[in-house]
Amino acid sequence: MEIKDLYKLYLQYPSIKIDTRKLAQGDLFFALRGPNFNGNHFAKQAIDAGAAYVIVDEELNLKNEKIIKTDDVLLTLQQLAKHHREQFPAKSGIPFIAITGSNGKTTTKELVHEVLSSSYKTYTTEGNLNNHIGIPLTILKIKRDAQMAVIEMGANHQKEIEGYCSYAMPTHGLITNCDKAHLEGFGGIEGVRKGKGELFDFLRENSGTAFVNCDDNYIKEISAGIKNIITYGTSEGSVTGRAVSSSSFLEVGIIKGANIGSIKTQLVGQYNLLNVLAAVTIGKHFNITDEKIKTAIENYSPSNSRSQLIKQDTNRIILDAYNANPASMKAAIENFAQMKGTNKILLIGSMMELGEESEHEHKEIINLIDRFKWSNVILVGNNFKNIKHSYIHFDDAAKAKTWLNDQHLENSQLLIKGSRSMQMEKVLETD
Repeated sequence: MEIKDLYKLYLQYPSIKIDTRKLAQGDLFFALRGPNFNGNHFAKQAIDAGAAYVIVDEELNLKNEKIIKTDDVLLTLQQLAKHHREQFPAKSGIPFIAITGSNGKTTTKELVHEVLSSSYKTYTTEGNLNNHIGIPLTILKIKRDAQMAVIEMGANHQKEIEGYCSYAMPTHGLITNCDKAHLEGFGGIEGVRKGKGELFDFLRENSGTAFVNCDDNYIKEISAGIKNIITYGTSEGSVTGRAVSSSSFLEVGIIKGANIGSIKTQLVGQYNLLNVLAAVTIGKHFNITDEKIKTAIENYSPSNSRSQLIKQDTNRIILDAYNANPASMKAAIENFAQMKGTNKILLIGSMMELGEESEHEHKEIINLIDRFKWSNVILVGNNFKNIKHSYIHFDDAAKAKTWLNDQHLENSQLLIKGSRSMQMEKVLETD
């Protein structure tokens, strides 16, 4: 079936599912395959659940007019997303804003969405569905009433963002930063920079607009040649600002570019300063009033294990456990050390996908921890196991949880951080 014909079916049945457990009557089911699953095996289950059509890429022992066979279901999904994206031409004036970076891209995306939604009908990436499956699904959820779209792009190897841009076709873009993340897949820090820079390459080639973090010299460098550049930072840019306070929640004072004064966020950590400035900058660029920008950012409350402050009895917990790399881990620990309070406890999980740099980077984190005084330090995961240190070590979050429950802590402050696969948030789960 041609994409244009499949698109006609999509217009009739615009809800797409890739999991039969979430399927509703009239959905299109795309039978994706992965290392540990094969959606083709659930074709009959999808039909029985009421799917309007089922898109597969294997010959099935199943005769049904609702089954559509393609060569590659994932490629078909991406091509369908591109065809849908093309229904929002540049002349329609609907900006498609792509956000990527090593750290802070999800928080920045959420803040930008809050700001834009205060004045425009805005669609955005749900959660962190920012990969080769999540991005086309995000695009296909954008309806004709859209005035703005914000697309988060994650990547762990070169050419990945280039591929996303081929069907998301962003008109605007922002790279939060380029740090040591996914070094194994990117092949080192230069690979990270090149991979993230693919977004700016697309904008340069397509007369797009870049929002540029002036605090990152590399981002300034790779933005050269882009037709439209809007800057922000702590010392230079169209919008500048500084952290006024972060004793509990980050407060940001806007110095230039907006008549906002200070923004009292519900985010923990000065490392979120540039994320806030990015949201202010984008809001100003799209003519959103200062009052609406301030209100939108102040009303945003994280609930996704990112920069999240939790009060539990007499204890205060910073849960920043959705992901971790050397730069974000360093920023979180330093910020926690500088916060007021006593009886501070670290629960730190391993950082993943660092390749040959893994042992060195974990040693650096231990060296950083050594610089401050803590009531207790718990290190979790194999990457800390064979490194010399004087702290408590557990193999996994479940054992760290048992330790934490046995402490019966009161009037304590905790920082919980680690890579996604460590699932450090589980130390807080109740049985």
